[in-house]
Amino acid sequence: MRWIVGVALALILVFQTGGPVVCAQKQPARPPANNAEAPRPYVSPSASKSVEIGDYYLRRKKFNAALSRFQEALKTDPHYAPAYRELGKVYEGMGQPQKAVDAYRKYLDELPSAQDAREDKRIHKAIARLENQLPSRGKSSGSQSTRQ
Repeated sequence: MRWIVGVALALILVFQTGGPVVCAQKQPARPPANNAEAPRPYVSPSASKSVEIGDYYLRRKKFNAALSRFQEALKTDPHYAPAYRELGKVYEGMGQPQKAVDAYRKYLDELPSAQDAREDKRIHKAIARLENQLPSRGKSSGSQSTRQ
């Protein structure tokens, strides 16, 4: 009778745990096979994933968080055009028009074709609008003196 109860308990444990029950024993430490269990260094997400996360922050007007994600994307892939476009939006939201213009221009430079760059009218309009906000760099001071 004890034997049947012992077998029944063993079967219950096997079925509840999904496998055989193993008693814990002190086993010698062994090195990980092929470094599969070794801790891995931090690997930044892909550029597109960083931009996706940055867009999330940008929609919520958390400009510093978005800025760091777009910069992370550019560290991962310095030729990823959408990161420059979104970086321009962040700088625009932060009130830094010169940095926004520079980022938008870099975006146009990184696009795969010149036709893509010509067709992105929103960016060209944004650049023109931001350039009007920039303080003039000596051009207007010379023209003002001739008018007076």
